Amino acid sequence: MEWLDALMHLRAAREGGVIVTVAAARGHVPRPSGAKMVVGAAETWGTVGGGNLEVTAVEHSRSMLVRRAVEPEMLTLQLSDKAPALHGVQCCGGEVTLLLEPLPVVPSVAIFGVGHVGLELARILVGHDVELHLIDSRAHMLAPERLNVLRDGAAAWHIHHSAAPESIFRELPPGTHILIMTHDHAEDMVLCDTALRHPNAGSIGLIGSSAKWSRFRSRLLGEGHTAQDLARIHTPIGIDGISSKHPAAIAVSVAAGLLQFFESEQATTSKPQVALATVLPSD
Repeated sequence: MEWLDALMHLRAAREGGVIVTVAAARGHVPRPSGAKMVVGAAETWGTVGGGNLEVTAVEHSRSMLVRRAVEPEMLTLQLSDKAPALHGVQCCGGEVTLLLEPLPVVPSVAIFGVGHVGLELARILVGHDVELHLIDSRAHMLAPERLNVLRDGAAAWHIHHSAAPESIFRELPPGTHILIMTHDHAEDMVLCDTALRHPNAGSIGLIGSSAKWSRFRSRLLGEGHTAQDLARIHTPIGIDGISSKHPAAIAVSVAAGLLQFFESEQATTSKPQVALATVLPSD
């Protein structure tokens, strides 16, 4: 089915879209209930009936993409020569209600360092709809038998082994949220420097104590980063109120903080609403 292929294409390309479904059809209409199309920022796939009906659906869908809508919306149109139409008259005589469901781009998260905490964190995040990248300079940390615990999760996950993990930045999708928690403070330092210089990095989180950050801060300033640059690095990571140093507890705290960040980011870049817009015939 074309619209299913379109969904897979948009997800792989990390582009948002809207599924448009004929939710209800009354009288003579061009497509029956259940007909679907997918609207992307530049392309469409499938059809819900053409003409003014379809162009209106496409325009409304793209307005949802622009404002990053996260809730479905409904659109009812009368197919009558008396109904207002900006893109040509359709006089089938029926009425169509469309359900428009946004398909947001799923968050991308990169865990640099898949040690005790990194693996526990991956076990939590893999249960969510995210794109997960696991990076480590130690091949045995990425061994299939060690990562078997992630097999049944909802996330799409990718393994990256490199002796120079900072080189993996160029393989990450734009806006990837970076979590730095390797076994080596020197490696962490290089990753912080690289993350700050990478133009497409999302949030940056560093695991560790205040003493560690104090040393890193001095060195990063010495590398030419400004105080404003360093404010992009969140450390310590995780939510307040969890003092346990057990890897699983730290992972829960970090995952909770990350999910809070996703929700706050969504709230500031979208206007969630359930809208029912009806285009009725004029008198």
